[in-house]
Amino acid sequence: MLAVRGIESHYGASQALFGVSLSVKSGEVVTLIGRNGMGKTTSINSIMGITKITRGEIFLENQPINDLESFEINRKGIALVPEGRQVFPNLTVRENLVAIAANRNKHANPWNLEKILDLFPLLSARIDNMANLLSGGEQQMLAIGRSLMTNPKILLLDEATEGLAPLVRSEIWRCLNQLKEEGISILVVDKNVNDLARIADMHYIIEKGRIVWEGTSPELLEQKDFLGNKLGV
Repeated sequence: MLAVRGIESHYGASQALFGVSLSVKSGEVVTLIGRNGMGKTTSINSIMGITKITRGEIFLENQPINDLESFEINRKGIALVPEGRQVFPNLTVRENLVAIAANRNKHANPWNLEKILDLFPLLSARIDNMANLLSGGEQQMLAIGRSLMTNPKILLLDEATEGLAPLVRSEIWRCLNQLKEEGISILVVDKNVNDLARIADMHYIIEKGRIVWEGTSPELLEQKDFLGNKLGV
């Protein structure tokens, strides 16, 4: 599905990524874990074409995408839920969801308004509310729903549950697990290792712009000393 091979990225003269490689197979949930400032968001932005890579390759379904613009990558089937949610504040929940709805990849059972509201029942009661009046958790649900309305092949989530209350985090994880059961490929950045281990197939730990460990959920949970050193958990 998605293959990232040895990418490097820079901010001006400062190098941010050093040969980052990872892959997300069809139907997999994969995580990118690390402390703040280690390159997680830069990796996500590089995949999405927001930050241009200076070396390496990125493939979606065996087709190179690293020379494409962000909107072209989105049309190819990658959707991003960015850090900070970034919903349209002056539009209603309904308007946010339908504003960028598309089924360019001809899904047989595409995401639509009804399916999104089934996935996130809390949004149903807020359907005509302005987005800027929603709680942080509701805005995150809206951001995920809006991305799903483009019917992507793979969903990228940057800091999926950052700053959310425990009950809201649980709801987000429930929804992501449901998306996994429906066969959606997901690459998620988050810090909640135990929650990630419950739903993810593979994990990558990034430190100072380099992948320093990769493995399955059972392998991740066995690395307690390593996790304490690298992630402070």
